[in-house]
Amino acid sequence: MAKTKSKTKTLTFLLILFTIFSISTLTTAKKTHGFSRILSPAKLGLKREKLSHLHFYFHDIVSGKNATAVRVAEAPMTKTSLTGFGAVVMIDDPLTAKPQLSSKPVGRAQGIYASASQTDLGFLMVLNFAFTDGKYNGSTLSVLGRNTVLSDVREMPIVGGSGLFRFARGYAHAHTHTLDFKTGDAVVEYNVYVFHY
Repeated sequence: MAKTKSKTKTLTFLLILFTIFSISTLTTAKKTHGFSRILSPAKLGLKREKLSHLHFYFHDIVSGKNATAVRVAEAPMTKTSLTGFGAVVMIDDPLTAKPQLSSKPVGRAQGIYASASQTDLGFLMVLNFAFTDGKYNGSTLSVLGRNTVLSDVREMPIVGGSGLFRFARGYAHAHTHTLDFKTGDAVVEYNVYVFHY
């Protein structure tokens, strides 16, 4: 009988200890770490996610006194490379509703592209589409990806955004509309598909 009481006390003690440990683990798991916490999207005013399609033209002007794309760096081998490997170009290119530069402006493409391939004409694109028209005025989409400029259609990821494009993700299709081989100036058609709130 004494052994049974002792076993019961031990089991009761272990059960109480287990319960206390379980409760403390559950409360610890829900605590914040001082620098982060879990939020509901509704607390940030985020409603239902939607998919938007944007269509515009990108004017890369490398010639003349009003160039919008300027080479800012190059490697010693850039001048002898068939692909211009190592060239870095800073851009502030106009975005328009139609292929003509004189058509309605909708924003600017601001950032950098760099020749990142030694075997084909492949650029690393790091840029923001900064919109200046309509409901997207003040909002941006961020592109980070590879642009094989001699391909008919190139796909690059949209990795984020700001303003109405917070939490954006998607992709951009680029198609060269015109290219002036004398000046290097180009007009590129963009179709952008983006999920955002």
